[in-house]
Amino acid sequence: MKLHSAEFVTSVGHLSQVPAEVLPEIAFVGRSNVGKSSLLNRLLNRKNLAKTSNVPGKTRTLNYYRVNRTFYLVDMPGYGYARRSREEHRRWAGLINGYLEKRASLRGAVQLLDARHDPTALDLDMLQWLLHVQKPFLVVATKTDKLPGSRLTTRLGRTRDILLSLGKIDPLPFSARSGRGREAVWRWIQEAVYG
Repeated sequence: MKLHSAEFVTSVGHLSQVPAEVLPEIAFVGRSNVGKSSLLNRLLNRKNLAKTSNVPGKTRTLNYYRVNRTFYLVDMPGYGYARRSREEHRRWAGLINGYLEKRASLRGAVQLLDARHDPTALDLDMLQWLLHVQKPFLVVATKTDKLPGSRLTTRLGRTRDILLSLGKIDPLPFSARSGRGREAVWRWIQEAVYG
């Protein structure tokens, strides 16, 4: 896909604050510190458009990025980070679930998993939720550059086996550092947005 423009538009802490401009949207979901912001920056060829952090739980809102003035990529709060109050966890869950279930302009989701670890129970819950709301999704295995080739192959095979309970899901290997998988993610987004 040819990238002409990418810009941060807004951060949304409540569904009533979503942009009035109705464009197709692709959500990026995953646990805290899985690499959503790094993936977005690599996709958009920008170093710091999406703010990255070594501290889990930094993204607390839906962050909207307008691409080519024709669709949005939406960075969602990471799930599974324990150092937040119960009230904040409830608010995040309401925001995420409400968005995924009710947002008419949502065309699909990119679910990120850390290639170095087995999918967590929360990862599996999110995938089941995406199946429940019947949204197209792509599973992306991040941080692949942190594993040597043979270990990566083994880890991806194990992840594939764990995901079999949900159907035949083949995680796409991705590296924010090298750009591995970038074009494949864009192809999926393009198909989801434009059909």
